[in-house]
Amino acid sequence: MIPRELIATAQVPGGVEPLRLIRRGSEFSIMLGANELMNSRLSGSEEAMSRLAQAMIAGVAKPRILIGGLGMGFTLRTALEVFGAGAAIKVAELVPEIVDWARGPMSALHEGTLEDSRVTIHLGDVGAIIRESAARYDAILLDVDNGPDGLSREGNDALYTAAGLNQAWNALRPGGGLSVWSSGPDPRFTARLRKAGFAVSEEIVRARRTGGGARHTIWLAQRR
Repeated sequence: MIPRELIATAQVPGGVEPLRLIRRGSEFSIMLGANELMNSRLSGSEEAMSRLAQAMIAGVAKPRILIGGLGMGFTLRTALEVFGAGAAIKVAELVPEIVDWARGPMSALHEGTLEDSRVTIHLGDVGAIIRESAARYDAILLDVDNGPDGLSREGNDALYTAAGLNQAWNALRPGGGLSVWSSGPDPRFTARLRKAGFAVSEEIVRARRTGGGARHTIWLAQRR
């Protein structure tokens, strides 16, 4: 049996428990207490989020994209593939060590995406970027925490409140799209999106690229 090895830890600003980077052979996982937040074998739903977001704004030639959360880089990697050569992609990551891990022990997993000329890494809260932006982005992809029902940091909840969704609406260009990843459905969040003025649909996607694994929810919300 291949043993699990603790590679590194990181403190989430405003959080209580540290994140733990675990390696088991060639497999990585990021843990918060007993909860596995990410696993390098499970990239299907994050990849689907980027593809679904691109479909919302397919007619935009040189889109400006904001991604909340780097994680293991699956969302970014697919965004670079689907949004094309003219895209400008900003990734906001709250935990600096996540970026260090992407350039260190998990560099093979990220496949050089952080060095792509289309990518800008911002160390800080994606919510602050959203609040400071006015009709700037064609798509905002939130792969933050566990979705509207967060685990790692109470401050993340502000992204999913009525006020947070109004700020996201303001940060999008007309016709722009907000894509939100979640570990499961949340009818109240769907209602808040509609109340904020978005045209909303939900997609159920699987955790594994092959179509198996847990069912996750992707909200697609377009600024009308």
